[in-house]
Amino acid sequence: MLLPILYSFRRCPYAIRARLALTHAQVPLEIREVLLRHKPPAMLAISPKGTVPVLQLPDGQVIDESLDIMKWALQQADTPASHALIARNDGPFKALLDRYKYPERHPGQTAADYREQAIELCIQDLNRRLTDSPCLLGNQPGLTDMAIAPFIRQFAQVDADWFASAPFPALQIWLNRFTESPLFISVMAKYPAWQEGDAPIHFIDGPGVYAGQRQAPAPQAADSAP
Repeated sequence: MLLPILYSFRRCPYAIRARLALTHAQVPLEIREVLLRHKPPAMLAISPKGTVPVLQLPDGQVIDESLDIMKWALQQADTPASHALIARNDGPFKALLDRYKYPERHPGQTAADYREQAIELCIQDLNRRLTDSPCLLGNQPGLTDMAIAPFIRQFAQVDADWFASAPFPALQIWLNRFTESPLFISVMAKYPAWQEGDAPIHFIDGPGVYAGQRQAPAPQAADSAP
């Protein structure tokens, strides 16, 4: 049986959230780890924009936005509340995160300035939500948690000592639970960079629900970074 093919990059938060959803849904597929400085022609042929993740279905259909891949895998549309949180994460919070990570590229302000803006925009609100419930939109983790957690993980890693002592206990518990979960650990496995002619590497091997009847969602806004 032909399987979907996922072009991915291990550390990219967009690719991480796609792998989370695909693994959670137990979609068997072939994974192709991409070196972003040497993007394979096979991937560029089906998605010229050259960012990961890219999911190629057995019928030739291509889904090349991470949130679309998540919705396809989970067969779950985002609710208005979910859409608002993810849009804030993928838009203004991601922009501040990039500036916090690389302040030398944005010399107008300091890393601490960008961090404080990110806190006011997003971090405080997420901590408040998680004080009231163990997950962002209720008692069970879902699309919203999987879509946002990889970016909060990056935020925490910029200055791990600061984050560990920051006054956001609910967010810290949520993030630790996420990064220590079997699901996250499984999607962070390391694979060699794929080259044309390599033997397939099956990302989810064994029993699972093949998503042959899933319908691709309407395209979302483009992922802003590979």
